[in-house]
Amino acid sequence: MTATLCLTLFAPLAGAVILALAGRALPRMASGPLACLAVAASLAGAVASWAQLDHGRELVVHLFTWFEAGGLRVSATLLYNPLCAVMTTMVAFVSLVIHVHSLFFMRDDDGWVRYFCYLNLFVFFMQSIAMADDLVFLFMGWEGVGFCSFSLIGFWYAEPKNVLAGNKAFLVTRIGDVAFLGALAVLFASTGDLSIHHLSSSAPIMAAGTLTLVGLLLLTAATGKSAQLPLLVWLPDAMAGPSPVSALIHAATMVTAGVYLLIRTFPVLLNADAAALQAVAVVGALTAFVAACSALAQHDIKRVLAWSTISQVGYMFLGVGAGDPSGSFFHLLVHAFFKSLLFMVAGIVIQALDEEHDIFRMGARVRKIVPGAALAFFCGAAALAGLPPFAGFFSKGRILENALNMAQTGQGIWVFVWAAGTVTALLTAIYSFRVFLLAFTGRPSLPPETGTEKTPGAMLHVLWPLALLAVVAGLLDLPAHFAHLVGAPALWLDRLTGLIPAARHGAEWTGTLAEGLDAGLAVLGLLVALALYGPWRERRAPAQDKGMPRFLLNGWGLDALYMNTVARPYVRAASKVWRNVEDRLVDGAALGLGALALRAGGRLSKWGAERLSNYLLWLLLGVVAMLVVMAAIGIR
Repeated sequence: MTATLCLTLFAPLAGAVILALAGRALPRMASGPLACLAVAASLAGAVASWAQLDHGRELVVHLFTWFEAGGLRVSATLLYNPLCAVMTTMVAFVSLVIHVHSLFFMRDDDGWVRYFCYLNLFVFFMQSIAMADDLVFLFMGWEGVGFCSFSLIGFWYAEPKNVLAGNKAFLVTRIGDVAFLGALAVLFASTGDLSIHHLSSSAPIMAAGTLTLVGLLLLTAATGKSAQLPLLVWLPDAMAGPSPVSALIHAATMVTAGVYLLIRTFPVLLNADAAALQAVAVVGALTAFVAACSALAQHDIKRVLAWSTISQVGYMFLGVGAGDPSGSFFHLLVHAFFKSLLFMVAGIVIQALDEEHDIFRMGARVRKIVPGAALAFFCGAAALAGLPPFAGFFSKGRILENALNMAQTGQGIWVFVWAAGTVTALLTAIYSFRVFLLAFTGRPSLPPETGTEKTPGAMLHVLWPLALLAVVAGLLDLPAHFAHLVGAPALWLDRLTGLIPAARHGAEWTGTLAEGLDAGLAVLGLLVALALYGPWRERRAPAQDKGMPRFLLNGWGLDALYMNTVARPYVRAASKVWRNVEDRLVDGAALGLGALALRAGGRLSKWGAERLSNYLLWLLLGVVAMLVVMAAIGIR
């Protein structure tokens, strides 16, 4: 199995290295398929490794020792179990679809080789996160996906706003990375070991206070990478990159890395004080609600999906906090399928309309320009909204059911979490169908400002597997009563991964109530969207957003808040330090010493100018001084 695991991990790295070193020497029609082949090899390795893994088995595979220092031994060690098997397969499969789609989407781009090199490198780093046992090795992958994200957000670097968006993502996510390093330091000081398998076995006997501190630090790290409160401001601007990048990095894989980290280290949260899990749930519930409200006010189709991603990842955090990592992982998988589909269909539409992003300028004409796009987008939007029987109904419903179970304890914090999640479910359905109706039906509210461009049909055809999964992926973890109706295995994903919910399931009526409420909210959201944005309605062009719409359009003013309270004060302080310390003190001292040396040299030069006797005199005095010093310190 070691060979197939190495193929899964290192095939994309090999592709990236070849493209970096020889990509420009390869024909254009060879470099793109080479990148696809590397990811296909990774998928083949993931499937082969999964096939060789016995049910419930966990393997620790040591590849090589990276370095040793101060009692810390860091190695490239993989922890392969059913959870990793599913994650690596999903990452490779979605990445392969996106790579093939990119062959058509980026067909005329000058940065073709650079683009596929970064994509391959990203897949390597993401597979490292999926399989790493050593947390330092995992941190290498963690930083690697951040670098690739920065590079691909600013991929079209000729436009300054794209570079600024990349810088913003890089800086904001570094805050979470510092917390990750803090967690590693605490763990090493407490246990002397940084492997996940050791952490899982030792967590039950570690001090609850230490575990709580580690859990909160890991939560902070996860909020940065997964764009959760308070570090969510980078993701909407990350839409400056190509749409396939948004699909791969900012929807399906990297943005869920924080959740995946919490799932893999769940024993830490489970054995910590109750406040740790509560903090995870509250962060998730608040983020889901805040982002859903912002998605309702967006005009840019990609920004709608960006805020939607933040909100859906919030549900995953809520699931972990409610003690159900399996339910969270189920939603992670389903979300990867339907959200990557939505981003790539949106990219096709944007390209076909000559870079038009405004949903109020689209309308029914899109269905003629890009046949089939409306159906594919609807599959993703219905799954996002949780409309039965689409996949999102089962995965999101599972999380809300566990939140309701926790609310039955009577604790106010869990009642709030469940209520926020439930209200967000309604908002999700409204904005999901809003973007579909405005982008694909009726007359556009605003006159189109761009022409049209013919796009290759294959660019959409490769997305149909994702559309199918958006419909049927709920079969991965069906509740028993639904599984009985369709003759499918019940809770297959739960049994496969062995991630047993920590919270007790409530009475049977709790599940029925949660499912009925979730379905009802999805239908209600569809009806509200039809009433407000139906194709038969006369749509008014959105006026200059003021008041609450502008507040939500700008993401609750968080960007302005951070700019006024953090960025600008830092720039002012740095400017004062530069002027007062660097310019006046450091530079002044250096210039003063230089001037002093010049004056001293000028005076000394007069003593010895053109007079050999003066040179000999100073030489003699120097020798005498050296002899005196040597005699004084006892050197013979």
